[in-house]
Amino acid sequence: MIFRIRLLPIPPFFLIGLSVFVTMAIYAQTENKQISDSLINKSSKELGESIKKSSPEEAKVYEIALSNLKNQDSAKTNEYYYIALSFYNTGKYERSAYYFDHAAKAAKKANYDQFLSVIYLKLGNSYLKDWKNQKALDSYYSALKIAQKNGNVKHEIVANSGITMIRRRMKQLDKALEVCKHSLKLTENSSFKNGKNHVNLITIISEIYLDQKKYDSVLYYADIGMRLTDPIAYHIGAIDLNTKKGAVFYYRNNIPKAFEYLHLAENIMLTHNIKDKKSIMNLQYFLARCYYKQGAYKKAITSLDSLLGLLEEKDSRNNRVLQAYRLLADCNDAIGNERESKYWLNKHTVLQAKFQDEKDKTVNKIYNKDTRELGETIKKLESKQQKEVKYSIIVVLALLISLFMIGGLFYKKQKINKTTFDNLMMKISNLESERKTETIESKGGTKEVVIDNEKINNVLKRLNRLEKQGYFLKSECSLSTMAKKVKTNTTYLSKIIKTHKEKSFNDYINDLRIEYALKKLKNDKKFRSFSIKSIALEIGYKSDNSFTKHFKSKTGLNPSYYIKEIEKLG
Repeated sequence: MIFRIRLLPIPPFFLIGLSVFVTMAIYAQTENKQISDSLINKSSKELGESIKKSSPEEAKVYEIALSNLKNQDSAKTNEYYYIALSFYNTGKYERSAYYFDHAAKAAKKANYDQFLSVIYLKLGNSYLKDWKNQKALDSYYSALKIAQKNGNVKHEIVANSGITMIRRRMKQLDKALEVCKHSLKLTENSSFKNGKNHVNLITIISEIYLDQKKYDSVLYYADIGMRLTDPIAYHIGAIDLNTKKGAVFYYRNNIPKAFEYLHLAENIMLTHNIKDKKSIMNLQYFLARCYYKQGAYKKAITSLDSLLGLLEEKDSRNNRVLQAYRLLADCNDAIGNERESKYWLNKHTVLQAKFQDEKDKTVNKIYNKDTRELGETIKKLESKQQKEVKYSIIVVLALLISLFMIGGLFYKKQKINKTTFDNLMMKISNLESERKTETIESKGGTKEVVIDNEKINNVLKRLNRLEKQGYFLKSECSLSTMAKKVKTNTTYLSKIIKTHKEKSFNDYINDLRIEYALKKLKNDKKFRSFSIKSIALEIGYKSDNSFTKHFKSKTGLNPSYYIKEIEKLG
């Protein structure tokens, strides 16, 4: 006889509690671990060398010994800094951030203000390299505050460069451009002028203009940067700027000219044995784009394989990786490799959802910072009241009136949106009920409406069948492709839809897609977690802008607002 024992599920809170208890027990055990005499007598430098050679777990005992050193805050600051720097230089950004953070705490205790600014910059770089945008932003703003207080122009430029890169990642291009141009002006009167950091700033500004599709500006700054790279033999800068030029001509559909600059960048890379990961990834991506446009899909896949071959797990957060996944899906689709295409498209969709979540969190952080800056501006205005009472009062009153008006408009808009949403939910419920009723009636044998013209009847039957199959969700769905599916011509199909659906073909397809999206978003929590762009692609639109426009036209709401309100319903 076989006895089966039914195990009761363990409540999640019990597992969490157990995990916390075990972690605390281990930590307590480590803290209480007896530091040997040999460690007590070691200097901060000797302990630092031991930490560098140890695993994170093994390093704990040396960290405790280092933290126990009395009246040596300056020495501890230096040691933590050089430990962090060694991990940073070997690409171990998580560990470098950990020790830069320790160095910052020690520097505060030692009132080591100038050095603290350097530490925050390095901490920001570690987080930036590790794609932890929120933490990087905090570190750069901390460094910027100290730099501005001490009038340190070099540190201000470096901090602003980091902030610019994060704003660019968040697609806040106008603000990124504003900060970058300010840094370029500061560079003119600093020791950075005509050096590597000057070239790096020019590279960043050309990247922002490339994102904005301002191609003449990209070429203008790239030429300035190239004139600076030759005298200082800055090969990475030359590779990046030539890649930017290649990208411009790719977007202008001048593929031979694009290849000219991309191969020039490739030759510099091979000649000087450059291993910079970012430079290689950008170069291989645009080479792949050019091959794809030429129809050389296998060459494009080879370039993309070279790109992905460089990646470590942390690099998956790089936006270039997201673009590479999508291009791999397109390349495999073009050569008929459907399985591989679906695989890369799925990876693209999953990664894009993560990007959106990270972007939302960081944008909130940036928004809070910008709001504080606005608050400080208002305070400065108020402080001038004694000298310019009349004008200050007018300005403050204008600001208050504007704020009240904006608040009133916002409240009114929210109220209208809520009413629109409630009405929309009622319509969707009614629509779903009607669908159920139609299904029950058809099973019960309700007769179809008889149409005299047999040909029209046949077209309508095939049209309804395509609706049920969801053909309207395919991006290739058009009047001509659908006409072939229902075995008629485009003119005839257009007239039938106009007569029997009482709308144009485009309105007919858009209505079907938006109706599908409304119900799918309401009933499918996973679908709601997708980015707006992914949802648009999923239901047949080629861009998120097109989807948003049609969604708002039909419902009166933005898709993001609809999703947010659906989430509130649970």
